[in-house]
Amino acid sequence: MKYKIAKLLVASSLAATLMTSTALAETELRMMWYNDGNEGEVIQKIIDRFEAENPDISVVLDVVPYKSIIESLPIQLAAGEGPDIARVTDLGGLGKYYLDLKPLVEDSAYWEESFGPFLNWLAPDSDQISGFMTQLTVTGPYVNKTLFEQAGVEMPGEGATWDDWATATNAVAKKLDIPIPMAWDRSGHRVAGPAIAMGAKMFNAQGEPALVDDGLKKMSQRLYDWHQDGTMSKELWGSVSGSTYLGANEDFANAQVVMYMSGSWQIPQFADKIGDAFDWWAVPAPCGDAACTGMPGGAALVALKDTEHPKEVAKLMDFLAQEENLAEFYGETLFIPGHLKLATGGVDFATDDPRAKHALETFSGAVPGISPVAFDLQGYKNNRIMFNALISRLNEAIVGELTMDQAYERMEDDVAKQLAEKERN
Repeated sequence: MKYKIAKLLVASSLAATLMTSTALAETELRMMWYNDGNEGEVIQKIIDRFEAENPDISVVLDVVPYKSIIESLPIQLAAGEGPDIARVTDLGGLGKYYLDLKPLVEDSAYWEESFGPFLNWLAPDSDQISGFMTQLTVTGPYVNKTLFEQAGVEMPGEGATWDDWATATNAVAKKLDIPIPMAWDRSGHRVAGPAIAMGAKMFNAQGEPALVDDGLKKMSQRLYDWHQDGTMSKELWGSVSGSTYLGANEDFANAQVVMYMSGSWQIPQFADKIGDAFDWWAVPAPCGDAACTGMPGGAALVALKDTEHPKEVAKLMDFLAQEENLAEFYGETLFIPGHLKLATGGVDFATDDPRAKHALETFSGAVPGISPVAFDLQGYKNNRIMFNALISRLNEAIVGELTMDQAYERMEDDVAKQLAEKERN
């Protein structure tokens, strides 16, 4: 009899524990996330601390490929089926789906002081607080410095042009039989910076988008020519169509590329995957006729207005955005801070890798020289339309489906039609 009573007590205790655990986690939040390197592991540690302090809230980190952020998330949001929080790069373009955290966070002044200029990227037409930058990025090239040394070819220095680098990378590739002298991310954002360096204005005198001009043509023609003469590989960009993003980070990491045009977000991945296998070296943005500039940008963690739990979302976002948590996040991920105070030297980057440190210094040092046109373009809420038109039509010319003149006409037509469609909606 005592044995039966004991069993009943144990069973009752177990049931009570399960019920209590369920009751404690009354609210479940879903966060859509993508990784460039180790940032998913780092943010999960901080989320774990939040859950320990807030046992009534559980957070599910849904890690997806970057392609899903670009292609699938907008469809989910339009259908009202998105997550509670998401890490995004189309900062202003998805703005209509963002929750305004301003009336929900404890200290909105902290947010404005810490993230001021970047809040405008997320909400260019209002003063709402939608989220914070998980990383500030700067586009620019990496080179395999070891290959230059082995080939006995001198690397172009500060102030070098894109033409200088094309000549140098071809010399290295020819000497060492490297298959790809130069590779770029297949991305309109990546092309935009060098186009602005060549003099592209991106907007007319009235501030309206004007994608095609002489500056953009100068850079686009170079990309076309480089794909025809073997400086760049048709197989890379030509393997996908439309506006689909494609990186060449794996080819670079495998020493199949002499120079890779990408950006600062690759630092943690290269530190992990390449390590000291060869000297991967960030170099200043090559120059054009108008500037020596890349594009600013980055990824932001944003709250989404269709959430059923706005107060809990705000509580989580406020926790993640605190200075001590972001110092940990930026330091362990090797990301350029998107927090104004931390950007002035408040981050202890967790690396002894001289290549990573040099890259962080190179990209951080590039920020003051970024063209105002590039900042304006990054803050334009419909910049994704311009980026997509640029890369999709340029690629059609590169693979022989259009002439360059036809590509320029289609770019302008794409932008006009899609802006008109947005206006109607």
